[in-house]
Amino acid sequence: MGGEGEAVNIPLLTELPDAPETHIKRTGTVWTAVAHIITAVIGSGVLSLAWSIAQLGWVAGPICMVFFASVTMFQSHLLADCYRSPDPEHGHIRNHSYMEAVKLNLGKKSWWACGIFQQINLYGIGIAYTITSASSMRAILKSNCYHREGHSAPCSYGETSEMLLFGAVQMVFSQIPDFHEMAWLSILAAVMSFAYSSIGFGLGLAKVIENGRIKGGVGGIPVSSTTQKFWLVSQALGDIAFAYPFAIVLLEIEDTLKSPPPENQTMKKATKISILTTTFFYLCCGCFGYAAFGNDTPGNLLTGFGFYEPYWLVDFANACVVLHLVGGYQVFSQPVFALVDTWSAEEFPGSGFVNKFYTIQLPFLPPCRLNLLRLCYRTIYVASTTGIAMLFPYFNQVLGVLGSWNFWPMAIYFPVEMYLVQRKIRAWTKKWVGLQIFRIVCLFISMFAFVGSIEGIISEKLS
Repeated sequence: MGGEGEAVNIPLLTELPDAPETHIKRTGTVWTAVAHIITAVIGSGVLSLAWSIAQLGWVAGPICMVFFASVTMFQSHLLADCYRSPDPEHGHIRNHSYMEAVKLNLGKKSWWACGIFQQINLYGIGIAYTITSASSMRAILKSNCYHREGHSAPCSYGETSEMLLFGAVQMVFSQIPDFHEMAWLSILAAVMSFAYSSIGFGLGLAKVIENGRIKGGVGGIPVSSTTQKFWLVSQALGDIAFAYPFAIVLLEIEDTLKSPPPENQTMKKATKISILTTTFFYLCCGCFGYAAFGNDTPGNLLTGFGFYEPYWLVDFANACVVLHLVGGYQVFSQPVFALVDTWSAEEFPGSGFVNKFYTIQLPFLPPCRLNLLRLCYRTIYVASTTGIAMLFPYFNQVLGVLGSWNFWPMAIYFPVEMYLVQRKIRAWTKKWVGLQIFRIVCLFISMFAFVGSIEGIISEKLS
């Protein structure tokens, strides 16, 4: 899901009848697809890349960034061929979403497994967004304090109150029907993510110029033991994995493209352009951040306070993060809400608790329709993500867990498996063996990053 920059409607784990194709007019081009991909990928994950480069060093850091970019490009090309079935260019069946493609090519069991991974990932994103937003709110308070009192002032703020505030806002927003379908969310997400990412890049570049030299070393930040370095490297890989893949929305973007030329050809061209652009931007953000701070590179480029001035620009960048994630939380939570709503309505059609709506009129606001199930379930959901975020407020480690959890099944396993089925590639042929090696290598990397990130959360908690 990458860095979750753009507001996208994520397909639900529900069975829907095939929609007629004749009335759907698709006008997308390679450049509209590039725009969708870039805004979908660039998001809060970019803030951790300087820290990731710092753990890996000047050689391994950029190499790992390029590696993940190459893997993302390769699996995107495999997935692009799964839009049409049975033939990738002339097939009469369109797969409008990732879940539809999994169900058609791999069957209902894989569809359920994919859905479980997806729902857990969406829940985890809610936790990560709560942590990141609270960190940015705290950074605004600290920035203003340092500006008033001086850079050496003891400006210390906890994150509990900010997390509770973010959770309270989400409890209200979660009751708004179809919040995730509001068109302004996509525009807000794109503008905000580009704003704070660009500011982070610009501040890093300015700091390097101010220092007059490039900090950092070939081996990254020195640590006291090999074991500690081992775990930090694994967490860095998880953070990079969180920043890249966008497999879950690729087929939805491809479904907007006009043909001819065939949609898969246009999509492959778009992924090349967008991944090259994103990688260049990521390398700039990550490398300039590390070059600016060296061994003191913060976990979050905008909240670690390597930057004190201009304080208003730091404030603005962090405000952009908060605004982006307030809407982004709903974008990634509403599909989970809708899944529960649909299942409950089907299982308990006669229940007033499930199906009855009440209209509430508040002063100066339009009428609001409330449902008791939604009120209870969605409030508990938001409270649980807020509570877990308060228990484990560790930005880099949580991103590492999410990145490694999502990377292999959603970005590697299912796309490769669908490609093998659709192309009818026989076992033990050269292409089959090559794809199995690719899948196994990525599995080990994902496991390494996942275990290391879990260890990082445990270590932070115990310390």
